Amino acid sequence: MAYLCRDLNASEYRVVKQLRPSKLKENEMFIREIDLLKKLDHPGIPKLHDHFLHEQAAIYVMDYIEGENAEEKIFVSDSTFTENEALLLLSSLVDIIEFLHEQHVYHLDLRIPNIMLKNGNTYLIDFGLAVDAASEPETVQKEMRKQDYYDMGDVLLYLLYTTFNSKQKKALPWTEELSLSGETVHMLKKLLGLIQPYENADELRKDLLAAIKATSN
Repeated sequence: MAYLCRDLNASEYRVVKQLRPSKLKENEMFIREIDLLKKLDHPGIPKLHDHFLHEQAAIYVMDYIEGENAEEKIFVSDSTFTENEALLLLSSLVDIIEFLHEQHVYHLDLRIPNIMLKNGNTYLIDFGLAVDAASEPETVQKEMRKQDYYDMGDVLLYLLYTTFNSKQKKALPWTEELSLSGETVHMLKKLLGLIQPYENADELRKDLLAAIKATSN
């Protein structure tokens, strides 16, 4: 459960999150999420302010991001994203993911409801499934990294489809339905593992910058 509360000392709103009583068996997982959030300090990730136990239930307090998530932006506000706008949003998301991976943290739940948008800024929320894999071998981390990249590809497709109007009754693959630059198609295929996937953020960012440049005119 999440509550919007006002911090009287800071005169700011905070989000207070706790497990539902019916999910107390997941308390250990919830505490792991708190431990993970403690080590994350990035402007695109809500800051953890406090945590404590109340009647054996873990509770934590974090920044409140007053904005819409990408799902609300698309399906409630009917917002659309051009190819270039979608790529620019992805670029800000890559910044956050690259930071996480440098900390050996993998989000593993990159979906449009977990991407907050406010005043042109992008925030990543909900670290309930995230993993601190610092003690895991590189082979395991590589698979987690690929999962985050795949999910970013899926997010990008969601954004790109906001301007798509189907004229055919039969659904076709995105490669046929969407009219995209060759640079964006190449990057998407690598993100989704349709061709040799990305090994690291440097490779991804190089292709992303090329796609942004190709769609800037």
